Amino acid sequence: MKFSALSTVAATLLLAACTTAPPGAGTARDEVLRDWGRPTARHALPAGAERLEYASGPYGRTTWMIDLDAAGRVVQARQVLNEAEFMQVQLRSASGLTRDELLRWIGHPGERRHGGWAGGEVWSWRYPTNDCLWFQVSVSDSGWVTGGAFAIDPVCDAPSERD
Repeated sequence: MKFSALSTVAATLLLAACTTAPPGAGTARDEVLRDWGRPTARHALPAGAERLEYASGPYGRTTWMIDLDAAGRVVQARQVLNEAEFMQVQLRSASGLTRDELLRWIGHPGERRHGGWAGGEVWSWRYPTNDCLWFQVSVSDSGWVTGGAFAIDPVCDAPSERD
């Protein structure tokens, strides 16, 4: 009985954390921090603005970017792990995109491994999709994004208990 009650409490807390609505425009930084907790990263933006990153990785499929103006008020909040954003990353990488710009744009990857297409690393993000895909980007040793592509998430290739 104790385990069941504990499980119920844990599930309730987890559900509450997952259902926090994104803050609306004009919400104060303190209110965002109270409702969303400590961000996984902070990124400086022009004119004293700031971006708060809330990544759910490594197996999570969402990353929220909450932009605050110089006065500490929400300008926008958006979930950035989606195909439209990834397609823009692909386009921008052809004309020059740095590692820091990529982190500021779609946040920290769920997985990093050495040996990218041009040396360096391959960064991977899971995202909400009905297919078992993730988005991967090659980041060179010099800090430039050299390309991005969709691939099958290796978690999907794991043998099932029936195999």
